[in-house]
Amino acid sequence: MLPTNALGELQRIFATDALTTDAAECLVYGYDNSRRQATPDAVVFPTTHEQVVALVRTCRAHGVPLVARGRGTNTTGASVPVSGGVVASFERMNRVLRVDADDRIAVVEPGVINGDLQAALEAQRLFWPPDPTSAPFCTVAGNIACNAGGPRAVKYGATRDNVLALRAVDGTGEEFRCGTPTTKGSTGYDLTRLLIGSEGTLAIVTEATLKLAPLPSAKRTLRATYADVGSAAKAVARIMAQPVTPCALEFLDDQCLVLAHAHGGDSIPLAGAMLVIEIDGEPDTLAAGGEAIARAARGDGLLELLVAGNRAEVDALWAARKALSPALRTLSPNKINEDVVVPVSRVPELVAAARAIAAKHTLPIVCFGHAGNGNLHVNLLPRDAAEQARSAAALDELFDAVIRLDGTLSGEHGIGLAKRAFMPRAVDAHALALMRAIKAQFDPDGILNPGKLL
Repeated sequence: MLPTNALGELQRIFATDALTTDAAECLVYGYDNSRRQATPDAVVFPTTHEQVVALVRTCRAHGVPLVARGRGTNTTGASVPVSGGVVASFERMNRVLRVDADDRIAVVEPGVINGDLQAALEAQRLFWPPDPTSAPFCTVAGNIACNAGGPRAVKYGATRDNVLALRAVDGTGEEFRCGTPTTKGSTGYDLTRLLIGSEGTLAIVTEATLKLAPLPSAKRTLRATYADVGSAAKAVARIMAQPVTPCALEFLDDQCLVLAHAHGGDSIPLAGAMLVIEIDGEPDTLAAGGEAIARAARGDGLLELLVAGNRAEVDALWAARKALSPALRTLSPNKINEDVVVPVSRVPELVAAARAIAAKHTLPIVCFGHAGNGNLHVNLLPRDAAEQARSAAALDELFDAVIRLDGTLSGEHGIGLAKRAFMPRAVDAHALALMRAIKAQFDPDGILNPGKLL
């Protein structure tokens, strides 16, 4: 329950239609794609930077928790208001403020939807590289909060590599800018990269200057199937060792292919493992690039290598990857999707560990994802209450295996609530202490997204 005087101050900051305390309306802003839920005491809809400054200062003055929210597509509970308080939904602060094609930057408000931004940039033959699966729905600030990636990250990097500057408000209500609209800079600590991936626990972003890339004129898509996971992983290492960097390099294990085949039909092959590989660039360079990729893909264990010749064939080669998520949802509405990362050379060990865990706990587990940077989505698929109960121990063992393999807990989903308890396994004690000190400096009263990440 909000203190009466705090509510009164919020009513002075926000118009009647930009603030609600109605329980049913607040409920809509209390959950995300993790299936966790908590109801905030109020929801506000900022449209200006100045409103955000006033909002943070009001919440701090009254000790009210404040959670910034995009569209709630994250999978870790990071935007769930577990301590109540106020949710600030940025859905109305959604303008593309400026696109500068000469400097290849875009300046945007936090609530701009990734897919809408890409559509706006296409006319100028530009794009913003982060492309998570939720791109048609997720916001730029949400991508910033969890350092979102997607298939293109193997070539173009994740969000942290594609944001140049931020305007933000810290937990004391002080506004600041960090970074510059230049691709080089060495002036003090890099606060921009610090804020990216901080899940709204340090500051609330109100403006972002994004680094854009030229839209490639053409793409070439290949699909390689292998007798086993080890052969596919060795092919990934060969592909990433040669000079032509793919713009996508996706991996599916044999169990993924069985599920996708059952859902998508005979056009999806059955094999020990599969890679979907895509390169981009100018048309006159793609033939040589495609041949370089094909040479690297060939090797022991290769069953078949196909190169798409037209759009229909591209769609056919991607069919397995696109059929996978619906297939997994059909098998397990309660699937647990972890986005762990290991060195590329250790992907076979990760898959083997996942299979051993699956056998030990009699629990379906499948692996797929962004093989080019070792970022695999390990999906636990409990089909009933008993399997769901066994998932906790299986997840615990999975994270232990990832750490043993020199990996880490998350590549692009973040920590939120789901992985918070595992942070001491991935980060040493002094590093965690430094993180807590940084949190205290930015947000001394702990009002910003409390209970998340640390």
